Amino acid sequence: MTNKDPQASTPGLRTRLSHMGTSPAYVGGSAVNPPIVRASTVVFESSAQQREMRARRGQERIFSYGARGTPTSFALEDAVSELEGAYRTRLLPTGLAAAGMVLLSYLKPGDHVLITDSAYQPVRHLVQQFLQPYGIEYSFFAADGNDAQAKMRPNTRMLYAECPGSLVYEMCDLPALAAMAHAHGALVAVDNTWGSGVQYRPLALGADISIMAATKYLSGHSDVMMGTVATTQAAWKPLADHCDAFGMTVSPDDAWLVLRGLRTLSARLRMHEEHALAVIHWLEQQPAVQTVFCPALPSHQGYALWQRDCAGTNGLLSFELPPGTPTSVVDSFIDGLKLFGLGASWGGYESLVTSAQMTQARSVTDWSQRGPVVRLHIGLEDPRDLMADLEQAFDGAGLGKALTSIHASSVGV
Repeated sequence: MTNKDPQASTPGLRTRLSHMGTSPAYVGGSAVNPPIVRASTVVFESSAQQREMRARRGQERIFSYGARGTPTSFALEDAVSELEGAYRTRLLPTGLAAAGMVLLSYLKPGDHVLITDSAYQPVRHLVQQFLQPYGIEYSFFAADGNDAQAKMRPNTRMLYAECPGSLVYEMCDLPALAAMAHAHGALVAVDNTWGSGVQYRPLALGADISIMAATKYLSGHSDVMMGTVATTQAAWKPLADHCDAFGMTVSPDDAWLVLRGLRTLSARLRMHEEHALAVIHWLEQQPAVQTVFCPALPSHQGYALWQRDCAGTNGLLSFELPPGTPTSVVDSFIDGLKLFGLGASWGGYESLVTSAQMTQARSVTDWSQRGPVVRLHIGLEDPRDLMADLEQAFDGAGLGKALTSIHASSVGV
């Protein structure tokens, strides 16, 4: 019987399949876009290295476990930090998760948060359903910020703004609000999904925390869900600690998709803006349209602030129909559109429409006497085709006739 050297034996096929191809070697250049790195388990060269990496990951970004990020998500974090002018960024599963983690990271029972009346409606629901039962107080301030100082309390720890606001795009004087909040010892968090880090940069205007739904313009293709939170250095640690504690992470595949979308962000936004402005000017001439809402319009209440603080607009606009317009007429108009998808999101390449329930979306401003509001997202289609589609939907819904009859009834004819 021959004695075999165990060190010289060839491992079995199943063993080799488990260990082969883990460190590909190649000669050449590098990929333009970072590769997708999928990982849950991360292995180390020694026990000492593992201990060192775990000891350092509380203060540094270390590739130590998939739940704490991979090189693909790290690349996106760096890109968003540069876009926002931030110290660092964390990625979360959705924009709402990003907003929720901000509230959880910086508020505790007994604190008060002052929230803009123009906040994204799910954020309103979050504070009403979650914060209050856990002893965190909240109240809403006018979307333009005119009553914010009067509503600050001794226990106010955060002012949460959204600028421009959801649905009708109210502008606030963010530098003034930030100075006021900081004087009271409160942090300033801003939902910057509209601005995308291109048209609006809250951190440069005095905010401590900037939140974006990367689902929208950063991705740009309506095929990924993600939120981002970018902060100043002073505000960073509570967010990082809470994200780690809650195991907040994103798929590397989704991170890669958003990275790819970022490459065309500026070019896409220019097209969205050009197309939206063409549709806006057309809508202003339509007899059934009472008001068009877009901060880039000189008639908009926040136009001067938009000119000062923003670097453009995007594909979002809303318009108001005459007071008293029946819901059935609004539905008929929306259902008659052929090129606009009926959907609640925005920021993709496609045009969308949805009705805005302003009496539910605002509690400080009274919308009860105003007409129904329709929101459009203008995509990358030819704006002439979009205007033709809107025109036939107005005609099909009889909005010209509805305008006449509603006006007549309002003056007692």
